[in-house]
Amino acid sequence: MGWAKGDRVVHAAKPEWGIGEIISAESAASTAVKDAQRLTIRFERAGTKAISTEFAELKPPGNNPLRNTSDTDEGKVFSFAPTPTELKEIMMRLPDEASDPFISFQKRFTSTLHLYRFSENSGLLLDWACMQTGLKDPLTRFNRHELEQWYQRFKMVLDDHLKKLAREVRKVDPKLIDSLSANSSATAKQALRRVDFGR
Repeated sequence: MGWAKGDRVVHAAKPEWGIGEIISAESAASTAVKDAQRLTIRFERAGTKAISTEFAELKPPGNNPLRNTSDTDEGKVFSFAPTPTELKEIMMRLPDEASDPFISFQKRFTSTLHLYRFSENSGLLLDWACMQTGLKDPLTRFNRHELEQWYQRFKMVLDDHLKKLAREVRKVDPKLIDSLSANSSATAKQALRRVDFGR
Protein backbone atom coordinates (compact mmCIF):
# COMPACT_ATOMS: atom_id res chain seq x y z
CA MET A 1 0.00 0.00 0.00
CA GLY A 2 1.42 3.40 -0.96
CA TRP A 3 1.17 6.06 1.74
CA ALA A 4 1.04 9.79 1.11
CA LYS A 5 1.53 12.95 3.13
CA GLY A 6 -1.51 13.59 5.31
CA ASP A 7 -2.56 9.93 5.56
CA ARG A 8 -3.44 8.72 9.03
CA VAL A 9 -1.96 5.39 10.14
CA VAL A 10 -1.47 3.06 13.07
CA HIS A 11 1.76 1.11 13.59
CA ALA A 12 0.56 -2.52 13.77
CA ALA A 13 3.27 -3.54 16.26
CA LYS A 14 2.97 -0.37 18.36
CA PRO A 15 -0.73 0.56 18.48
CA GLU A 16 -0.10 2.21 21.84
CA TRP A 17 1.63 5.02 19.92
CA GLY A 18 -1.82 6.09 18.80
CA ILE A 19 -2.80 7.44 15.42
CA GLY A 20 -0.03 8.97 13.36
CA GLU A 21 -0.16 11.50 10.57
CA ILE A 22 2.34 11.14 7.74
CA ILE A 23 4.25 14.38 7.33
CA SER A 24 6.55 13.16 4.55
CA ALA A 25 6.70 10.13 2.27
CA GLU A 26 9.36 9.09 -0.20
CA SER A 27 10.32 5.97 -2.11
CA ALA A 28 12.97 3.72 -0.62
CA ALA A 29 14.19 2.28 -3.92
CA SER A 30 17.39 0.76 -2.52
CA THR A 31 15.56 -1.82 -0.39
CA ALA A 32 14.82 -5.45 -1.22
CA VAL A 33 11.09 -4.88 -0.80
CA LYS A 34 9.27 -3.60 -3.85
CA ASP A 35 7.48 -0.28 -3.31
CA ALA A 36 8.96 0.22 0.18
CA GLN A 37 8.71 3.77 1.50
CA ARG A 38 10.54 5.93 4.02
CA LEU A 39 7.98 7.85 6.05
CA THR A 40 8.13 10.53 8.69
CA ILE A 41 5.12 10.16 10.94
CA ARG A 42 3.91 12.25 13.87
CA PHE A 43 2.23 9.89 16.38
CA GLU A 44 -0.07 11.14 19.11
CA ARG A 45 1.78 9.43 21.94
CA ALA A 46 5.25 8.76 20.56
CA GLY A 47 6.12 11.97 18.75
CA THR A 48 7.75 12.05 15.33
CA LYS A 49 9.29 8.82 14.00
CA ALA A 50 11.14 7.93 10.80
CA ILE A 51 9.82 4.56 9.60
CA SER A 52 10.54 2.27 6.68
CA THR A 53 7.62 0.21 5.40
CA GLU A 54 10.17 -2.51 4.66
CA PHE A 55 10.33 -3.24 8.40
CA ALA A 56 7.13 -1.78 9.86
CA GLU A 57 3.56 -2.72 9.10
CA LEU A 58 1.23 0.27 8.96
CA LYS A 59 -2.53 0.19 8.65
CA PRO A 60 -5.35 2.71 8.52
CA PRO A 61 -6.88 3.53 11.91
CA GLY A 62 -9.85 1.30 12.64
CA ASN A 63 -13.25 2.42 13.81
CA ASN A 64 -13.37 2.65 17.56
CA PRO A 65 -16.60 3.47 19.40
CA LEU A 66 -14.61 5.20 22.16
CA ARG A 67 -13.05 7.65 19.76
CA ASN A 68 -14.39 9.96 17.12
CA THR A 69 -11.41 10.00 14.75
CA SER A 70 -12.77 12.93 12.77
CA ASP A 71 -12.55 15.11 15.86
CA THR A 72 -9.09 15.92 17.21
CA ASP A 73 -10.26 18.15 20.04
CA GLU A 74 -9.27 16.51 23.35
CA GLY A 75 -12.54 17.59 24.88
CA LYS A 76 -14.58 15.82 22.21
CA VAL A 77 -12.88 12.43 22.14
CA PHE A 78 -15.94 10.31 22.82
CA SER A 79 -18.45 9.79 20.05
CA PHE A 80 -20.88 8.03 22.40
CA ALA A 81 -20.98 6.19 25.70
CA PRO A 82 -20.57 2.46 24.95
CA THR A 83 -22.84 -0.08 26.58
CA PRO A 84 -21.23 -2.38 29.17
CA THR A 85 -21.12 -5.17 26.56
CA GLU A 86 -19.42 -2.94 23.98
CA LEU A 87 -16.94 -1.69 26.56
CA LYS A 88 -16.08 -5.25 27.60
CA GLU A 89 -15.52 -6.21 23.97
CA ILE A 90 -13.20 -3.23 23.45
CA MET A 91 -11.14 -3.86 26.57
CA MET A 92 -10.89 -7.65 26.19
CA ARG A 93 -10.13 -7.94 22.47
CA LEU A 94 -6.82 -9.26 21.24
CA PRO A 95 -5.17 -7.61 18.22
CA ASP A 96 -5.78 -9.29 14.86
CA GLU A 97 -2.06 -10.08 14.55
CA ALA A 98 -2.41 -12.37 17.59
CA SER A 99 -5.84 -13.86 16.99
CA ASP A 100 -6.69 -13.98 13.28
CA PRO A 101 -6.79 -17.69 12.24
CA PHE A 102 -5.81 -16.73 8.68
CA ILE A 103 -2.44 -15.46 9.95
CA SER A 104 0.35 -18.04 10.29
CA PHE A 105 0.96 -19.80 13.61
CA GLN A 106 4.41 -18.25 13.76
CA LYS A 107 3.17 -14.67 13.43
CA ARG A 108 0.22 -15.18 15.80
CA PHE A 109 2.43 -16.81 18.41
CA THR A 110 5.10 -14.09 18.19
CA SER A 111 2.45 -11.33 18.36
CA THR A 112 0.81 -13.00 21.36
CA LEU A 113 4.11 -13.21 23.25
CA HIS A 114 4.76 -9.55 22.38
CA LEU A 115 1.57 -8.56 24.26
CA TYR A 116 3.28 -9.52 27.50
CA ARG A 117 5.32 -6.30 27.23
CA PHE A 118 2.50 -4.56 29.10
CA SER A 119 2.06 -4.60 32.86
CA GLU A 120 0.34 -2.73 35.68
CA ASN A 121 3.26 -0.28 35.94
CA SER A 122 1.81 3.14 35.27
CA GLY A 123 3.43 3.86 31.88
CA LEU A 124 2.95 0.35 30.51
CA LEU A 125 -0.63 0.23 31.80
CA LEU A 126 -1.41 3.47 29.93
CA ASP A 127 0.28 2.08 26.80
CA TRP A 128 -1.97 -0.99 27.00
CA ALA A 129 -5.07 1.17 27.54
CA CYS A 130 -4.12 3.31 24.52
CA MET A 131 -3.76 0.19 22.40
CA GLN A 132 -7.16 -1.12 23.49
CA THR A 133 -9.14 2.10 23.31
CA GLY A 134 -7.37 4.17 20.66
CA LEU A 135 -7.49 7.12 23.07
CA LYS A 136 -4.52 9.44 23.31
CA ASP A 137 -5.05 9.75 27.06
CA PRO A 138 -7.19 6.94 28.53
CA LEU A 139 -7.28 8.76 31.87
CA THR A 140 -9.79 11.15 30.32
CA ARG A 141 -12.22 8.21 30.28
CA PHE A 142 -11.03 5.83 33.03
CA ASN A 143 -9.41 6.17 36.43
CA ARG A 144 -6.29 4.12 37.23
CA HIS A 145 -8.21 1.58 39.34
CA GLU A 146 -10.61 0.88 36.46
CA LEU A 147 -7.69 0.40 34.06
CA GLU A 148 -6.00 -2.02 36.47
CA GLN A 149 -9.20 -4.05 36.71
CA TRP A 150 -9.64 -4.14 32.93
CA TYR A 151 -5.99 -5.10 32.48
CA GLN A 152 -6.33 -8.04 34.90
CA ARG A 153 -9.31 -9.30 32.89
CA PHE A 154 -7.43 -8.79 29.61
CA LYS A 155 -4.47 -10.74 30.99
CA MET A 156 -6.72 -13.72 31.77
CA VAL A 157 -8.00 -13.64 28.17
CA LEU A 158 -4.40 -13.37 26.93
CA ASP A 159 -3.22 -16.31 29.07
CA ASP A 160 -6.11 -18.45 27.85
CA HIS A 161 -5.34 -17.52 24.24
CA LEU A 162 -1.63 -18.32 24.70
CA LYS A 163 -2.49 -21.71 26.20
CA LYS A 164 -4.71 -22.66 23.24
CA LEU A 165 -2.21 -21.34 20.72
CA ALA A 166 0.69 -23.22 22.34
CA ARG A 167 -1.36 -26.42 22.20
CA GLU A 168 -2.03 -25.89 18.46
CA VAL A 169 1.60 -25.02 17.71
CA ARG A 170 2.86 -28.11 19.54
CA LYS A 171 0.69 -30.29 17.28
CA VAL A 172 2.13 -28.70 14.14
CA ASP A 173 5.78 -28.27 15.13
CA PRO A 174 6.83 -28.96 18.75
CA LYS A 175 10.21 -27.25 18.34
CA LEU A 176 8.66 -24.04 17.03
CA ILE A 177 7.63 -22.83 20.49
CA ASP A 178 11.18 -22.97 21.83
CA SER A 179 12.64 -21.15 18.83
CA LEU A 180 9.97 -18.43 18.81
CA SER A 181 10.08 -17.83 22.54
CA ALA A 182 13.90 -17.56 22.62
CA ASN A 183 13.84 -13.80 21.87
CA SER A 184 10.80 -13.04 24.03
CA SER A 185 10.77 -10.99 27.20
CA ALA A 186 11.20 -12.66 30.58
CA THR A 187 7.52 -11.96 31.31
CA ALA A 188 6.44 -13.72 28.11
CA LYS A 189 8.65 -16.73 28.84
CA GLN A 190 7.25 -16.94 32.36
CA ALA A 191 3.67 -16.80 31.03
CA LEU A 192 4.47 -19.50 28.48
CA ARG A 193 5.93 -21.79 31.16
CA ARG A 194 2.84 -21.20 33.28
CA VAL A 195 0.26 -21.98 30.58
CA ASP A 196 2.28 -24.72 28.85
CA PHE A 197 3.11 -26.61 32.06
CA GLY A 198 1.92 -30.19 32.04
CA ARG A 199 1.12 -30.15 28.33
